[in-house]
Amino acid sequence: MENISLDNSILILMGLADIGNFKYLYSFITIVVYLTVMVLCFTIVFVTYTEEALHEPMYILISHLMVNGMYGTTALMPKLIVDLLTGCYTIPFTGCLAQGFFVQSFPCFEIFTFTAMAYDRYLAVGHPLRYPMLMTTKVIMKVLLEIWVYVLVGICAIILLASRQTLCGVKINSVFCETVSLTYLSCGDNTLGMVFGFIWTMVMIVGCLIVIVYCYIRTFIVCLRISHEACQKAIHTLVTHIIAYSTFMASVLFMVFRYRIKGETQSVVSLVVTFVTGVLSFTLNPMIYGMRTEALRTKILQKLLRSKLDLPNKNKKNTFA
Repeated sequence: MENISLDNSILILMGLADIGNFKYLYSFITIVVYLTVMVLCFTIVFVTYTEEALHEPMYILISHLMVNGMYGTTALMPKLIVDLLTGCYTIPFTGCLAQGFFVQSFPCFEIFTFTAMAYDRYLAVGHPLRYPMLMTTKVIMKVLLEIWVYVLVGICAIILLASRQTLCGVKINSVFCETVSLTYLSCGDNTLGMVFGFIWTMVMIVGCLIVIVYCYIRTFIVCLRISHEACQKAIHTLVTHIIAYSTFMASVLFMVFRYRIKGETQSVVSLVVTFVTGVLSFTLNPMIYGMRTEALRTKILQKLLRSKLDLPNKNKKNTFA
């Protein structure tokens, strides 16, 4: 196979090319999912920002999770919608790297945010008296800044190494681009990129998983020693985090699984897996936290009720005017 010039190479997204007559159905689903995610996530972020009672570390982390959800959906779905509606199945190499940067940074932010949330809940349950001093708004903002720096530096390094690969193909068996797809097309020596990407990712996943499991276990142990009412509240919060985190990790595993599929059905299955995981990872988080977090749910309902009551009053004023 001939080497391909990276400067002017055009890559083909086979997941879109093989979709056939179903493109309008998938585009409709994608539009609905995208708008739903944006509305739900923006509502939670807006309510958290405008309500001073929610200016606490836990709600700041939930808000960051929602911002990341909007970040991830915007990185993937608008281009996917345009490609499906226009029948465009190609992407330039530079565009592939750009999309890969955003698509790959989204799950990293998600994992670190879940880790910070698990630690925050452990401190709140295990050290309630010291919690206001240990986990302040300033501390949580510093933690989020460190997360962004670590992820952005790591992903930039991975993208830079991927940009130096020699490609011997243009067909990507997916509906979007990331560096793993480019690795499958590489025919040169990409050992450095693969080793760095693997080590960086494993350090992040294993490290975060250890912290999360430790915090969950310690929180559960503490719950056995406190009052029944406090235990129920802590367990409710813990279960909410476990459901959200498990759903997210299941989505990540599904996305990894698609690379193990061989043969002619690979791109079709990849498309289905992408849509399923997109719905799971993007829509469930705002629904889970919006419904199961009592204070947040109450504030959202109050905002909606207040807006409905204000609307007739404005109409009356306009009528008399």
